[in-house]
Amino acid sequence: MLDRLQRVSFDYFLKECNLENGLVADRNQPGSPASIAATGLALSIYIVAVGHGVLSRRAAVTRVLTILRFFYSSVQGPEPDSTGYKGFYYHFLDMKTGRRAQNCELSTIDTAMLMAGILSASAWFTHDTVREREIRQLADALYARVDWQWAQDGAATIRHGWKPECEFLPDRWESGYSEALILYVLAAAAPRYPVAPDGYCQWAASFEVRKAYDLEYVYAGPLFIHQLSQIWIDLRGVQDDLNRGLGFDYFENSRRATYIHRQYGIENPRRFQHYGEYVWG
Repeated sequence: MLDRLQRVSFDYFLKECNLENGLVADRNQPGSPASIAATGLALSIYIVAVGHGVLSRRAAVTRVLTILRFFYSSVQGPEPDSTGYKGFYYHFLDMKTGRRAQNCELSTIDTAMLMAGILSASAWFTHDTVREREIRQLADALYARVDWQWAQDGAATIRHGWKPECEFLPDRWESGYSEALILYVLAAAAPRYPVAPDGYCQWAASFEVRKAYDLEYVYAGPLFIHQLSQIWIDLRGVQDDLNRGLGFDYFENSRRATYIHRQYGIENPRRFQHYGEYVWG
């Protein structure tokens, strides 16, 4: 069942992709724009596909290079129809032109997911060939171009996004445990515009510890929050001040959250249709 689920998931990234620029659609509905988060996931998934023998290394290199070349050469500027600005990219892009779609925001978290995929490709394609060297060079350039300090907008934490029509959005990644873990890790490690740890510490101070089904954990509602950053970062044994005091890391935290979601699905107190032992989360 797991093999089958993995394969049909992988097929999405083959079918819902523009081979001219590598962009991946946000959903498989006609007219759907591309999502930079989905494109970052595609970069990661192509690596896994090679490891599973369902995509050749040569084909994966072609797909990865197409994506990296597109973003490297795409229009960066404050114009409302550009692809990105300050190294960040708009959440949704036109599948064909690669320009901003749906009046969306320049997204810090979705750019982080794109960069995580880009850096995964750089770390995995290590052969000393012309094309794999180009992957690493483009990845380094794209990561270095992201101006994380600009996205702080004068404070310690990072803004959710920016629009040319109204500039920075009012919200920041500063309240509650969330998928922003990957954002702050990449921002702190950036080679050119790194952020100080103050923003992460301020954000982490807002985390809430709860207990459910006799399991204590750092709370976040949706299960994807507990999983998303760990697509790219192995958090086993990695601790901050909060979980060091709790006695378990974020990997264990995610494991506990999974059991909590499963038990809720089994008990199904609100009688949602289909919830049960094997449908939850």
